[in-house]
Amino acid sequence: MTSPEPLKSILLVEDDPQDVQLMLAALEQHHLADRVFVVHDGAEALDYLYYRGEFEHRSRGYPVLVLLDLKMPKVDGLEVLKTIKSDELLKAIPVVVLSSSRETSDLAECYRHGVNGYVVKAVDYQGFMTSVRQIGAFWGKLNEPPPSLRAGGT
Repeated sequence: MTSPEPLKSILLVEDDPQDVQLMLAALEQHHLADRVFVVHDGAEALDYLYYRGEFEHRSRGYPVLVLLDLKMPKVDGLEVLKTIKSDELLKAIPVVVLSSSRETSDLAECYRHGVNGYVVKAVDYQGFMTSVRQIGAFWGKLNEPPPSLRAGGT
């Protein structure tokens, strides 16, 4: 008898309410994660990952993927990425940047700091939904997370 597959969760870090709605719809429509936790800025993302503030008592464990916007208030996405990838406990978490920026400097900086993927947000509805579905399908279903991310979910 095989044991049930652990819950797979995604942390979505996005300050645009419309983009949040579209991403959640695409992930849910294709059953790409058991749970999606949404935070609206980089400071909340770090609080979530480090069990601080309002997230102090959340369930233990880490997401199998962080979907990260770059341009956000309080703490920007690049700072969140740098923090995740420089922390021994967090660096195994895949981080995919979803940004409207096509700036070569943004792309280069993200890869310099260990981003696992960089996707420019499509401006049309169908393109946006397809991008999110493909990201979710790969990271949420196909990719085998490291052992440290398998047990417990978030």
